Amino acid sequence: MPTSLSFWDHPIETIEKALSLRKQIEALKKTVANILGGGESGTVKVAKRRGRPPKAASAPSVTAQVDGRKAKRSPATIAKMKAAAKARWAKKKGVSPAPAETAAKAPKKKRTMSPEGRARIAAAQRARWAKAKG
Repeated sequence: MPTSLSFWDHPIETIEKALSLRKQIEALKKTVANILGGGESGTVKVAKRRGRPPKAASAPSVTAQVDGRKAKRSPATIAKMKAAAKARWAKKKGVSPAPAETAAKAPKKKRTMSPEGRARIAAAQRARWAKAKG
C-alpha cells in the first residue's frame, strides 16, 4: 500500500515542474478572463443583485421615476399613487387622512354621445356588414 508523500518528500525537479505548470495555468486563466470578461484574473463577475436596491441607488429623480418598466411615470402620477397609498394605510389603521389628502377634484362629467352621432356610427357599421356579406 503506497503512502502519500508530503510536499518535502518530492524531488526538487518535480516541485519545479509543478510550479511551472501552476504559472502556466494562472497565465491561461488571465487570458480567458480577458477574452470573456475583459477583466483581470481573480475578479469574479457578480450577477446583477435581485430584490430591492440599496437606499443610495434608489434616490428618486426630479422629473420622473423609473420603476423597472420601460415607461416612466410623471411626477403627477407618482403624487397620486402616494396619496392613494397613504389613504389606504389610513383606512387600514382606522385613522382619517389629513384634510389636504382628502380634498379631491370634482369628478369629471361623463361625456354622452348625441343621438345623431350614434345613428352615424350605426349606419356606418351596417354598411360595413353589408359590404362584408357581399
